Amino acid sequence: MDNFKNFIISSKVRRTAAFFAFIAVMTVIVSSQNFFFQSIVENGISKRDIVAMKTISVVDVKRTEQHRKEAAQRVEATLVPAEDDFIKTNLRTLQSSIVQIRKKNVSDKVKEEELGILFDLSSSYQKTFIIDFLLKTDEGSLREAFEKSDLTLNAVLSNGITEKDYEKENIDKLIVANMVSNVSKRQVSTIRALLEQVIVPNLVVDDFATEIARKNAQNSVKPYEVVFQKGDKILFEGEPVTRLKLDALRQAGYNVYELNVSGLLAIASLITIASLLFLFYMKFFEKKYFEPNYLMICAALSMAVAFIAVLLPTGFSPYVLPFPAYIMIIAIFTNPRVALAGAVLLLLVMSLVFQYDVPFTVTFMLLSYAAAAAVSQIRFSRRFDLIKTGFYIAAGGFLIVLSIFLIEKFLIDISGFLLFKNGIFVFVNGILSSIIVLGILPLLESVFKIITPYGLAELADHNQPLLKRLQFEAPGTYHHSLMVSNLAEIAAEAVGADPILARVGAFYHDIGKLKRPLFFVENQSYFGIENPHQKLNPRVSKMVITAHPKDGAEIAKEYGIPSVIVNLILQHHGESLASYFYNQAVQEEGADNVKEEQFRYTGPKPGTKEAAILMIADAVESAVRAMKSPTPEEIENMIDKIIVERLNDAQLADSPLTLKDLKTIAAAFSRILRGMQHNRIKYQESLDEEIKKAKINLPAKIFDEDLENKIKQLEGKKDDAGEA
Repeated sequence: MDNFKNFIISSKVRRTAAFFAFIAVMTVIVSSQNFFFQSIVENGISKRDIVAMKTISVVDVKRTEQHRKEAAQRVEATLVPAEDDFIKTNLRTLQSSIVQIRKKNVSDKVKEEELGILFDLSSSYQKTFIIDFLLKTDEGSLREAFEKSDLTLNAVLSNGITEKDYEKENIDKLIVANMVSNVSKRQVSTIRALLEQVIVPNLVVDDFATEIARKNAQNSVKPYEVVFQKGDKILFEGEPVTRLKLDALRQAGYNVYELNVSGLLAIASLITIASLLFLFYMKFFEKKYFEPNYLMICAALSMAVAFIAVLLPTGFSPYVLPFPAYIMIIAIFTNPRVALAGAVLLLLVMSLVFQYDVPFTVTFMLLSYAAAAAVSQIRFSRRFDLIKTGFYIAAGGFLIVLSIFLIEKFLIDISGFLLFKNGIFVFVNGILSSIIVLGILPLLESVFKIITPYGLAELADHNQPLLKRLQFEAPGTYHHSLMVSNLAEIAAEAVGADPILARVGAFYHDIGKLKRPLFFVENQSYFGIENPHQKLNPRVSKMVITAHPKDGAEIAKEYGIPSVIVNLILQHHGESLASYFYNQAVQEEGADNVKEEQFRYTGPKPGTKEAAILMIADAVESAVRAMKSPTPEEIENMIDKIIVERLNDAQLADSPLTLKDLKTIAAAFSRILRGMQHNRIKYQESLDEEIKKAKINLPAKIFDEDLENKIKQLEGKKDDAGEA
């Protein structure tokens, strides 16, 4: 039972259960719009009258297809010329055979029989006449007949011969129509007889060209449209719901999917596929945000957008859906890439299930890219930048709608009012989305326990109660934290970490010292007290000092500080050694009686770039502050020493910092600390003494009586006001 209980409460089971719960809830939300169609149609029959609330135009698909088929059938087959050489060759062969037969040394009867085989003529009289001409005419007349038959054949072939033409009567007509001039009656009959033996169709059907022509004919047929004026009945009670009526209901704003088991499974499958794609993307490309809190906020926002879509009145424009707000919120909590991936998948699912038209889908697809790009440029130190981003998104959305309208205008005739309405909707949508995001961010941060850059900016306000306490109860620690914050912010920016998180983490990293502020050296000098550790055992002192990360985490939780800051507080010393008290214990007790593990912080080690930077910045600031008038070389050596010590002690083993990052961090620290350690001019207390000293070395004309009087007046004002 214990094993089963542990299995049930394991994180893997809880995540799986949460995934299927999301699929179920999202399926119910998306499918709920289909209940309305169920209430008006049953078994394909209308249960009541449905009246058009606006003028709609519907394409009668069935009739349109019939018209297109008829148009395609009316298109004649496309004919192309075939090869003509074989026809001409056959004629020349026939002529050559006739000449050879004429030359044979045989009887005329044999010659007539051989010529009779060459000619397939229906009339025996005509056959006798042709054979008689071919055998008995002189060579000149025969050659002339052959030449004129060649010319006639060329004329016939140039005009083309189709399958329909290849009939006896048609062939005769074609030959006579193309006969050359000055042909005797005897030659006409002979030429016809010769050509009839060799002519075949030379125009064949081009199947591909014919198919293209028929497709063009189909596409030229305009869709057959049925118009329902406002107030017309789309459906009568008891009327079968045809394809045309379904399309009309869809145009009127009804969802015409039937809510049955297969429909629910189809919707659930689509949502499951989209969700898995999003999870795979997060796991392989955005591991930092593959955490329950981030996934929960993405799921909650997706369900909210889908629910708003369901609540939209029938026929209302979907351009009011708050996709810009969805992208802005997720981008602020994670990054623009995650927001874009989620928005695209959600948009595709909703477009399919809610049957949104292509222009809407394309508009919001492009707008998602524009919104993600705009959010990436926000400066989170200024909240008004979020409103400006909303204006940019609104303007971009309007331009996208206008562009799609102009493209559609070339294809179909659409109303300009529709452009104006949708353009205004998407413009207002962008502006309102930024206002909504600005107002809802604190609530979402509180519910999902995720800190955003805006939340970090609020925590950086030095009027925060916890920072106020640190300022008055541990002023030395407070000023140390300010110095560390400057170092951490610059270094984080240099290596691509989050500079705002590093800065705010530095403000709060030592708040655990509020529990025992006088036990820390930076506060002792401020209050002018003796170091209490001089009277304590090193082991007790170690317990007091190393307890401040844990104490800080407890205090932070009491004040509602986000977990990301709490982690920085716990990790900023890692498992490093409290070397001062360790060495002191070794001197007092002997090296054999003291173990390093007894004098280490409890950890954990830094697991992020920001935590590792904070650890190094904390140690570097303390070490450099303890140095007296250090030179730039001494500062650089101290920074390198501290980094090497942390590396050798494996305190940076769990952080993603590379050696190149550490080199960059060291250079950033050196640059900042050199600026902090600049030499200062030593000013004398008496202005009069300085002036007198200056008079000795400067020209006398500079110090006239007027200047002396002005100086005395200035010193008098100093005495009265207490300042120069």
